[in-house]
Amino acid sequence: MKTNKQHQFVSNENVSVRLFNNKFLDSLTRTHVAIPVTMFFLYAIGLIWWTKTATVLTNSQIVVLFFGGTLFFTLIEYIVHRYVYHIAPTTEGRKKFQWTMHGVHHDYPKDKQRLAMPPALSVVVGTVLLGFFRLILGDFGFSFLAGFMVGYALYLLVHYAVHIFRMPSNSFKALWVNHAIHHYSEDEVMFGVSSPLWDYVFGTVPRKEKKREVQVNVEADAEKWL
Repeated sequence: MKTNKQHQFVSNENVSVRLFNNKFLDSLTRTHVAIPVTMFFLYAIGLIWWTKTATVLTNSQIVVLFFGGTLFFTLIEYIVHRYVYHIAPTTEGRKKFQWTMHGVHHDYPKDKQRLAMPPALSVVVGTVLLGFFRLILGDFGFSFLAGFMVGYALYLLVHYAVHIFRMPSNSFKALWVNHAIHHYSEDEVMFGVSSPLWDYVFGTVPRKEKKREVQVNVEADAEKWL
């Protein structure tokens, strides 16, 4: 995807284009954000319940593992967004993969039906992660995954909010500004959606002068963009 796009999106309206010719397959790419968010929260509750009833972990261990899982999710969010969703489209195959996975979102950033992971894929991801964390962490994996899934749910809520709702004037305003910079100015910075932590760690924040300039423009155009 190009950098310094200067607002080059196809439509900033709630427009949803087809990804696949097959109607059923295309329907699997759409969802309301409440569905996966509810699934992830319920899954996390079930994992905590299982940890309490089927393992010997203490409450302190569960809490530490839970928040460790949430923090770990923010790292995975950053890595996937930067290195998978923004993979360089150097071949036709890569170009098609990148657009299907994420480019369509940059072209139609207010498409409400594609702001969250579809339920079918959510089930697959949740199952794979359970097996992976159980294999690597043993009994510690259940509460760690619970925190990871809550982190995912919070990410989905933040991502939906910054695209659909008006920018607030409180401390959460930075999330709106950061994501607007990524979408409407430079798509090679600000890969963190739920948190800018890893952008600071890995140096993908815009220069202070640039960020200040873009922030002024974002705030001035907030009614139009956000």
